[in-house]
Amino acid sequence: MALTACGGGGGSSASGGGSDPTQTTVFSVDPTLSGVAAVGAPLTNARIQVVDGKGVAVGSTTSSTADGSYKLTLSSKNLNSPLLLQVRGLDAAGVPQVLHSAVPILSASTPAMVANITPLSNAIVALSLGSDPQAVFAAPTQNATAVIAVASAASGAGEFVKSLVKTQLTDLKFSNVAALDLLADPSFSANKSAQDLLLESLRVNVLKSSKGVMQLQLSNKLQAGSSAEVVVELATAQTELLKTTASSPANAIVSTLKATTSPTATLANLAPLDDLSAALNKLIAQGANATTIAASPLLASYDQHNGRLKAAVVAKLADYASKNRQFGRWLLTGCADDVVTGGLCKRVLVSAPISDSTGTVVELFSDALSYNKTSTSGSVWNLIGNGKKLELASYPLAYLALAADGTLNTSSSPNPTAGIQLLIQAQDSSGAKLMDTATVQTPGGFSIPFGYCAQPQLCISSTPGASNLVASGGVIDTVLQQSSVGWIGGADTVRNAKFIATYTLTGGAETRAIYLPVDVPAELPQARFPTLDGVSATATLRGGQFLVGTALSWATWAAANPDMRLISIRTVLSIAEDASQAPLIKDSAPPLPPATGLTLAGISVPDAYVPTRYELWLGAQDSAGRRYFTRYTLQP
Repeated sequence: MALTACGGGGGSSASGGGSDPTQTTVFSVDPTLSGVAAVGAPLTNARIQVVDGKGVAVGSTTSSTADGSYKLTLSSKNLNSPLLLQVRGLDAAGVPQVLHSAVPILSASTPAMVANITPLSNAIVALSLGSDPQAVFAAPTQNATAVIAVASAASGAGEFVKSLVKTQLTDLKFSNVAALDLLADPSFSANKSAQDLLLESLRVNVLKSSKGVMQLQLSNKLQAGSSAEVVVELATAQTELLKTTASSPANAIVSTLKATTSPTATLANLAPLDDLSAALNKLIAQGANATTIAASPLLASYDQHNGRLKAAVVAKLADYASKNRQFGRWLLTGCADDVVTGGLCKRVLVSAPISDSTGTVVELFSDALSYNKTSTSGSVWNLIGNGKKLELASYPLAYLALAADGTLNTSSSPNPTAGIQLLIQAQDSSGAKLMDTATVQTPGGFSIPFGYCAQPQLCISSTPGASNLVASGGVIDTVLQQSSVGWIGGADTVRNAKFIATYTLTGGAETRAIYLPVDVPAELPQARFPTLDGVSATATLRGGQFLVGTALSWATWAAANPDMRLISIRTVLSIAEDASQAPLIKDSAPPLPPATGLTLAGISVPDAYVPTRYELWLGAQDSAGRRYFTRYTLQP
């Protein structure tokens, strides 16, 4: 019988020595498990599952819609260590999160166990396994031997993780770092406390590198750019952690930095961040109209956010008031400043869930906040916007072409293929044109021309200076494909690759940097690309379905890819024989997870327009920021 108390996240362990993880712990009462699922802001209404050291499912529940907390009674009194947990949910920025935690050692004298599920607990589990926890959890029985390693390695992994984020721990004034338990602190809450701000200040990823090596990547979330500051190779780290003597997981660090930098000055001001949610919720609950909201000191310094002006924000908040919506807790997503000095971010990028009275998240709100310690608005943090006149973004993108029956389209080669999507906002919220042309310089020094194509984003142009392009409606409009653009090299496809956009707006020319958030994937498994249910040789997709309206479901794909969500649905009708004719493009917004279906309205086609080609595009994005698009070529 196991005798050692829970621990392993870096905190203290009870006396009693180690236990044999292959033996069964027998509890005299029903064991319970509780904790908090959070990424800084809580993961609310998220699915939590628990397996024991033999891969047996022993419990599941859903986190609270209010604060991400959970509690469940496990289904058996006879358990094998370690317990492994997984949470699946959507964070406040709309990013799908699949995170893991563990109870490394079980004790019959401790039936009430605690396991918090966070990006740092996920890092501890990944280091202990030496691999991706999601893949292990997907087949826990087959991977039971691998899971057992968590019992031995988690304690050392917790200490190692704390060494990687020691700068933040110092800035957050942890008085006893040795006692900090990143797995099982019962006092942890997602309320901008010190441990919660530790999560808010970090970007933590478990990813496969461009060379196919599984890595733990950590960085200061509020730094300029998107580089991974600390990179640890998981397999090497686990080998070191399992050594009984002379263990040195630091040998697995392959980056120059051995610890992340910290947003020092900003961290000192973040504790009251959620006061802004409370102040906005009070304004909404009072039924404030647009005039009252516009006069609120909460928006007194508002500038603009990707061209969205104060009036648009006021209208949005007034709409929330009319529908009795409320803000959840803020999640830090980055810094809008081009240069960050002394760890002080002047425009902090944030997102928050907007929920109705049932607690259901109906929308996500993103903006930028500024700190003013003398503010009298009821919050020292107030809305300000990122100060940018338009939105720029880049994403690694992979593209798969399917026929109407769901099989690979043999006319596309290579299939699938990958590239870099560059998005340059071309229209304002009313659809008015913002600019005619732009250029983007790649990290390799080549410049790519873009032109206006009557779409929300500029299109890549084959003719420099052209400003009256015809969009195709497909990803080729905005994606530099490695297979077709000779100017795309290795330096352009790695995390933090810096692209320079130059364009002219009213008021003059601007030059801005766009950073690639993650490596372009080297492997393109077909299962990652979004697909529809029910498509087959006997149930093909036809253009006529979409003309009159049709129901779509992607439940099977969503269940197999919990770390992804559908972000776009587009139908494109075109005249294949005449490329000068602009296609009819219709975009539909997919619902937020866990919903996995949408009924599309019919498409109105002008009498004189006779399409001969019908396409359906599905776009998805994973938790790291990689995009996967599928094109179905429909039958008429």
